[in-house]
Amino acid sequence: MAISSKLFLSFVLAFLVLIFTLDEANGAISGKTRKLIDMANKKGPYLGLVIPNLFEMNPLLQHPSYKPSDLTIDYAGRRFRFGRIDNQPVVLVMTGLAMLNAGITTQLLLALFDVKGVVHYGIAGNANPSLNIGDVAIPQYWAHTALWNWQRYGDGPENELPLEVNGDYTRDIGYLKIAEYTVNVTNCNSHNNLLNNVWYQPEEVFPVFGTPEDRQHIFWVPVDPRYYAIAKKLEGLKLVGCLNATTCLSHPPKVTRVARGSSASIYLDNAAYRSFMYNKFDVSPVEMESAAVALICYQQKVPYIVIRALSDMAGGGTSESNEASTFITLAATNSVEVTVQFINQLATKKLYQDA
Repeated sequence: MAISSKLFLSFVLAFLVLIFTLDEANGAISGKTRKLIDMANKKGPYLGLVIPNLFEMNPLLQHPSYKPSDLTIDYAGRRFRFGRIDNQPVVLVMTGLAMLNAGITTQLLLALFDVKGVVHYGIAGNANPSLNIGDVAIPQYWAHTALWNWQRYGDGPENELPLEVNGDYTRDIGYLKIAEYTVNVTNCNSHNNLLNNVWYQPEEVFPVFGTPEDRQHIFWVPVDPRYYAIAKKLEGLKLVGCLNATTCLSHPPKVTRVARGSSASIYLDNAAYRSFMYNKFDVSPVEMESAAVALICYQQKVPYIVIRALSDMAGGGTSESNEASTFITLAATNSVEVTVQFINQLATKKLYQDA
């Protein structure tokens, strides 16, 4: 029985759709997507805005300074939105939760588009007792603090780590002795724990202008010094302090530059570990994505900065309602406002010269 020409064309169309879908699934860029990317790049370069989640992105999409274009590009499970903030061309992309998603998304952004700089913003837990919920922290350095060498029981600080002699691991950064956090122990001034010690490790990195496969190491990744200098101009910016007429912060929130931030694919809600991180590393925001963005930008030689609003004191212990869900909307709004004002400052040529 002969197949009608209309049915045959339907089969062909379905086959082509399947082929293009498989190409996208395998990481290949379809012809249509490639044309859209080329068209977008002709209107660049862009400032890339890397955003963890939708509740952090939506306040920016609704901000009066953001002017969306008609162009969006979907690729590899990400949606790249194009627009302008104070006449600065921007491309927005949501990463999703934690280090792996943040690293993959940032690499895609930089590989696909003409990006001259990256601003990563969102909310974070707080480890710094001198800061308050609602404050916006802008660290000078970021570290991934969940790359560990977990030492076997019986070994101590004087014992070499496995593969340390090969340069794979180090004792230079320091360690956490888990036994020091044991409770309900009596008649013992010194005790051990089978979990022993975890030693913090630097990341292996391969900068684009380095020798391929010639590894380097870094623990504290610096933000762009010019961006960091411009961020100082945001101190004094008025931020939102109330969710509604009855729920307000006890302290007016502020923008402040801080020394360090910490990332790990761990939701930190433990006061003992929070205090250890602050006392050991002098970190303020603690969260799950920024170090991945920092490490990608560092290796790709792209300037970046991170802006994080504090939604809770990690592990509790403040006079405020300390559940992250209480002030998550306020914190997200403040992070967006600081980001918009940073972009406004960045777009001013005079401030480029002064920074």
